[in-house]
Amino acid sequence: MAKKKEKPVILITNDDDITSKGIRSLVEAVSDLGTVVVVAPDTPQSGMGHAITIGSPLRMRKVTLFGEIDAWQTSGTPVDCVKLAVDKILHRKPDICLSGINHGANHSINVIYSGTMSAAMEAAIEGIPSIGFSLLDYSDDADFTAAKQVVNKMVSKMLQGNLEKHFLLNVNIPKGSPEEIKGIRVCKQAYAKYEEDFTERLDPHGKKYYWLTGEFKNFDKGKDTDVWALENNYVSVVPVQFDLTNYELKAQLEKTKFFQ
Repeated sequence: MAKKKEKPVILITNDDDITSKGIRSLVEAVSDLGTVVVVAPDTPQSGMGHAITIGSPLRMRKVTLFGEIDAWQTSGTPVDCVKLAVDKILHRKPDICLSGINHGANHSINVIYSGTMSAAMEAAIEGIPSIGFSLLDYSDDADFTAAKQVVNKMVSKMLQGNLEKHFLLNVNIPKGSPEEIKGIRVCKQAYAKYEEDFTERLDPHGKKYYWLTGEFKNFDKGKDTDVWALENNYVSVVPVQFDLTNYELKAQLEKTKFFQ
């Protein structure tokens, strides 16, 4: 008698907190594809990047937010969640890690600041194939119908392949109905950034405080970027790596003996 194949273990986390509509949509999108385990922050952690908690204790509590699916909320960052999941909950590496679905874009330079993508990156560092998903809709009541279809399709494909252990994708999904999405494009990260400003205000005691504002500006007009894809109603898929070495500059400095 053939041995029954075990379901793949799918770790899910996010940065919008464990009660967000995005993470519930992600769970629903892949619940038929494997054994899902959720470990996510108990408060919003947007913009935390790859932060980890080292100066205070971490709290973790099991919750029943997803029916029969095992889920824990933690007081830590998205990266903390991945670390805790592997070491204290699963006691093994999951087969894949999914982060999101983030409320709002994580294209271009956002990948540097994103807690969503940092959680996925932490998993990839640990040798766990990972994807960070984001929907270009900041509303708490965003429609995730199209996003769920994209997630299911991509994760199904992901589970069929023999993936490189540091496999890591940044996936952004345009706002709109499934019929409005034209397809999926593999892209490069656009060169874009925020032209930032700090609005200065006074608190009730007359002391100054500052509120970060800014305007997103795209300096990359190519049609092979994530920004272009999303503006034209394509899902953008950017392969990401955590090796930040600039190999072209490295070769140039070596060739010219710049520091000798």
